[in-house]
Amino acid sequence: MNWTLRPASTADLDQLVELRAVVMRPDLERLGRYDEHRVRQRLRDSFAAEHTQIIEVNGEPAGSVTLRPTKTAGGGQWWLEHFYLDPRHQGQGLGTAVLRSVLGRADADGATVWLNVLQGSPARKLYERHGFVVDDEDPVDVFMVRKFL
Repeated sequence: MNWTLRPASTADLDQLVELRAVVMRPDLERLGRYDEHRVRQRLRDSFAAEHTQIIEVNGEPAGSVTLRPTKTAGGGQWWLEHFYLDPRHQGQGLGTAVLRSVLGRADADGATVWLNVLQGSPARKLYERHGFVVDDEDPVDVFMVRKFL
């Protein structure tokens, strides 16, 4: 599979909002939390083009990933968010390849990476395979961390 990462721009936002709604819907419905407006607005409220990359497969948008520095006094911590793959590209190793690339950047900077995933999401297994462990959880979210290796 021929894939690349390119910097996001505000022109990507509408497409990413719709992708998030599609990708998140099954898990949010399972948890009784799906809201057609909210699922889109949460990305609109937190979108940061300067920290977001668009995943492209054969030159076409296939997903996104955001790696945002956290606002901690000690630094060296990043928040992984908005990691979405178009369902047509899931289960083919693309998520693993992208995550490996992103975590390589974090390791080069000596950074700890945090994320949250919805309870019961199959994405949790992907994160666990890459060294993330549960830090905390509630009825909806699982908060995970991967310390600098």
